[in-house]
Amino acid sequence: MNSPEIKAFINDHKAIFWSIPENTRGNISLNLRVETILQYGDIPDIKRLFDLLTVEKVAEIFSRQITRRRCNYKPSTINYFKLYFNQKLRFRSVTADPLISIYSPIRI
Repeated sequence: MNSPEIKAFINDHKAIFWSIPENTRGNISLNLRVETILQYGDIPDIKRLFDLLTVEKVAEIFSRQITRRRCNYKPSTINYFKLYFNQKLRFRSVTADPLISIYSPIRI
């Protein structure tokens, strides 16, 4: 399922994927990979994620994740990436539903 590049990235960043058993790290879902890297990764890790998946794909996954009933992101992470994707994608909505946008303000 995961390309060799992605498996190599995961193996090089074992500390980020600390909660995932070693024998299953190579087969984690795209959603979990994006969530883990955005939540625990540093800037070079996030840039590498964008290189592997594209900014648009990561923004789409992030948007779906933050609109779910249960969201595992910290409020500061949500705010940062909403602002980042808003700037990077030049106000293009990445959600299918125009009423739910990653660009709407955070309500805490």
